[in-house]
Amino acid sequence: MNEPGVMAGTGGEFRAGFAALAGRPNVGKSTLLNALVGAKLSIVTPRPQTTRHRILGLVNLPHAQIAFVDTPGLHHGARRALNRAMNRTAASALADADVVLFVVEAGRWTAEDQLALERVAGSGRPAIAVVNKMDRVRPREAALPYVAQLAARHAFVDVVPCSARSADNLDRLLQRIAALLPPSPPLFPPEQVTDRDTAFRITEEIREKLTLELNQEVPYGIAVAIERMTEEEDGRLAVAAVIWVDREGQKPIVIGEGGERLKRVGRAARIELNRLLGRRLHLELWVKVREDWADNAQALKSLGLE
Repeated sequence: MNEPGVMAGTGGEFRAGFAALAGRPNVGKSTLLNALVGAKLSIVTPRPQTTRHRILGLVNLPHAQIAFVDTPGLHHGARRALNRAMNRTAASALADADVVLFVVEAGRWTAEDQLALERVAGSGRPAIAVVNKMDRVRPREAALPYVAQLAARHAFVDVVPCSARSADNLDRLLQRIAALLPPSPPLFPPEQVTDRDTAFRITEEIREKLTLELNQEVPYGIAVAIERMTEEEDGRLAVAAVIWVDREGQKPIVIGEGGERLKRVGRAARIELNRLLGRRLHLELWVKVREDWADNAQALKSLGLE
């Protein structure tokens, strides 16, 4: 494992650029983005392929600005148009990055890890291997053979073990990334945290709570869209959102007996959004069927997935 190199800002040069998070589904890329930025920008569930969009998160250091780009997990079996669109989104982010963070799970290596590494190598961008979930390794030294094997798989600039969940070793990771960025003035205003608007964050939070509530009952045929968003006289933000399912039989599953499941999802999303947005929301949810929307290019475009 390499030692940390020259720190960003050496010689007074400010650095700024894009760092793409790449890897197979479920290695903790979204948790890592949130931990690095210090804010919940990307939703997190135990389900693979939760992240569908390119999500930007900004970190401002004294001598650098890092624009992190969270991407969908690169995966095999992209039979549906949605999966192919997710793979294209991830590949596009790699092509535009100044540095790539290849995120893996400590102690695990799969065929999809290999696929993701091939995409990272093919991008030609300098890459840092990030060994996430080190908090699960006991003792920590037990990960050394895995780290050594990983370092031999590609000419990584560095291999950085860390834990997004416990925020362990993230400062070192930030400094290594910053040192690889090109000299540049800041690319975004210092107060900006993400490029995603309030409507996007609301739909994603609803989708997170749906995914957690439904578990395995409705696999991936769910999308959320805002139908109406207005300011109320009492200061609340009133939001009406539609939950799209791609089979008629999924609608009663999402609603639940007597509407109780949908109420639970709405309540959990509203409470979390009140906290994230720092204001009160009134949230109305509806469930509609759009047959095979995940294979419909027009539907994907309307949902911002193409």
